[in-house]
Order: sequence, then structure tokens, then C-alpha cells
Amino acid sequence: MTATTTDRNRTEPALPVARGPISAALIATLAAPHKPSPDVSQVQEADPYGDDLHVALYTLYEMHYRGFAGVAEDREWDPELMPLRQALEERFLGALRADVPGRDVDTVFGGLLLESDDHRDGVAHYLEHEGEVGQIREYAALRSLYHLKEADPHVWVIPRLRDRAKAGMAAVEYDEFGAGRAENVHARLFAELMADLGLETRYGHYLDAAPAPALAVVNVMTLFGLRRALRGALVGHFACVEVTSSPGSRRLAAAMRRTGAGPAAERFYTEHVEADAVHEQVVRREVIGGLLADEPHLEADVAFGADVTMFLENRLAAHLLKAWRAGKPALLRRPTDDGSPTQAGRPCPSGRPEA
Repeated sequence: MTATTTDRNRTEPALPVARGPISAALIATLAAPHKPSPDVSQVQEADPYGDDLHVALYTLYEMHYRGFAGVAEDREWDPELMPLRQALEERFLGALRADVPGRDVDTVFGGLLLESDDHRDGVAHYLEHEGEVGQIREYAALRSLYHLKEADPHVWVIPRLRDRAKAGMAAVEYDEFGAGRAENVHARLFAELMADLGLETRYGHYLDAAPAPALAVVNVMTLFGLRRALRGALVGHFACVEVTSSPGSRRLAAAMRRTGAGPAAERFYTEHVEADAVHEQVVRREVIGGLLADEPHLEADVAFGADVTMFLENRLAAHLLKAWRAGKPALLRRPTDDGSPTQAGRPCPSGRPEA
């Protein structure tokens, strides 16, 4: 296939490093279009939560965002790649359906509200009270895979909603995108947080440093977003994020103050404390309430989306806390300006925000 763009300033990240036979075949195909399409036969044997599957799925999904340097833009919907994407999605989704029990919306969100104000075993609580600057930098580098495109995966659901649900979702997304002011776009604010922490702010820079549990957290958003049949799950995912964000952000803002991370680092989380407390009410009453008034049969999907979010976040939290409590790095590479390993405690040069 041929590229659809001419020479211009490009901002696409580089293709990631493969972590197994599936991602290796895919990346080779994208780097050299004349290579045969990847064989999907290995997908059924792949770990549904493992590095190989999630690097491959992340790579395919990223074609719907900013793409990759050297890869033609029209490969986003290359029909030769669709069988692989479908196989990867079904492997991941099948595992989630097997591992996450079905519940109703009131049970799910009632539990989230109780836990969100007193969750003492999570990453935010650890960073608030015990986290070192190096661990906060690791956390920010890892979260940049989502926060540098914050709210983008959720936009896909808006055309699939009606009336109350659509209006409520659009209102929340408007705030996420800065309420009309570019300097307040949340992705921009996170890039400024990263600069305060001395991290590289280029989009996708830390992909090769992120372990599989972090990739799964981001991949599930796009999986729900791209499938109209999973619109209820995406609403549940988004609602779960908004319900749990405010207390978690309060703890992370405290962690930034305690460690002297910098004003932009503190501002990002402070901004989310108040905003997401308001968003929580809009999402629960208007988005979920409106969706289920229109399509009551989607209640199980909404609950599933929220439960999957917590399931994957808990897997990620377990990975981070196990590493940190053992005095080890949680990422595949320590976060540095050039992506190479660094000595613990070594300062890294600040990058200019480019989100």
C-alpha cells in the first residue's frame, strides 16, 4: 500500500520492539509492506495478558491514533491485518469474560464508591505515603501511554449514544479537552507534569518500557471504543475511571507535593480532584442513566466494562507494588530521555511538552 502523506513535519513514534513471534511478524509486516501478512494461528496459544499479544494489539490500535513513523497511514484499515486484530481481540476479550464475573450496575458502582474513599492497598496510597521520586517518575512514564491521548478512546462512543447519554458524555469530554482552551487540554497538562519530572514528553516514547499489564489497561479502552457492540462496556469503563479518579488524584497530588515533583506535576492531579468529582455525577446520572433508559439490555455490558477496568488496574497495581516493595524497577527500562537504562536516582533532562 502507498503512503497518503507527503514530506512534512512528522510526530509519529517509532514502531515498538517486538516481544514474541506474533508482535515480531506484525512489526516486520508494517516495516516492509511486501512481507506476507502475519499468521494468526499462534494467537490461540498466546498468553491473553502477555507481552507478545499486547504489544501486537497496541501496535494495531495505534494506527487509529497517530500511527508510526515509516508506516503508511492507509494501513490503518488494511484488510490483510484485520484477521490478526480480530484474533487478538477475541483472545483478550475471551479471557476477560472468563475472569470477570457478571454483576449488575448498582452492585458494581456501589462497591466502587465505598472503596474509592478508603483504598489503602493501591498505587496512589503507596505513592502518597511511601513513594520515592524514582517510583513516581516510573508511574508517570507508564501512564503517559494513555494520558498523552487522554479521553481520545472514549470519543468513539459519542456517535453511538442518544439524547441524555450523548449530551452528558460530550459535556465531560469537553472538559477533558480543555473546555476550548488548548493550554488546559489534559494531555497537555500531563506532558507538563512529565517535564517537571524530567521525563521525555514525546508521544509514545515509553512504549518499549511498559510491561504487559500497563499495555492491557490502555488496549481495553480502544477495544471497547472501536466496537459498537461494546458501547455499554466503554460507558462502564469511562464511568469507573471517573468514579475512582477524584480520591486517587487527591492522593497523587499529595505525593507530588511531598516529593517536590513540581507545580505542573501537582497541578495535573489537583485539576482532576474537583473536575472528576463533578464528572462522576454527570456520568452516573446522565450517561449511564440515559444509556440504560434507551437500551436497558446493555446493563450487563456497563457493569462488565467497569469490572474489567478494576480487574486490569488491580493486575497493574500488583505488578508495580511487588517491584517497588522489593526495591526493583517496575518498568522494562528505567524512564530516561533516550529510553536507555539509567542508574537509580540519576536525574534525567527535562523535555519540552509536545502532546
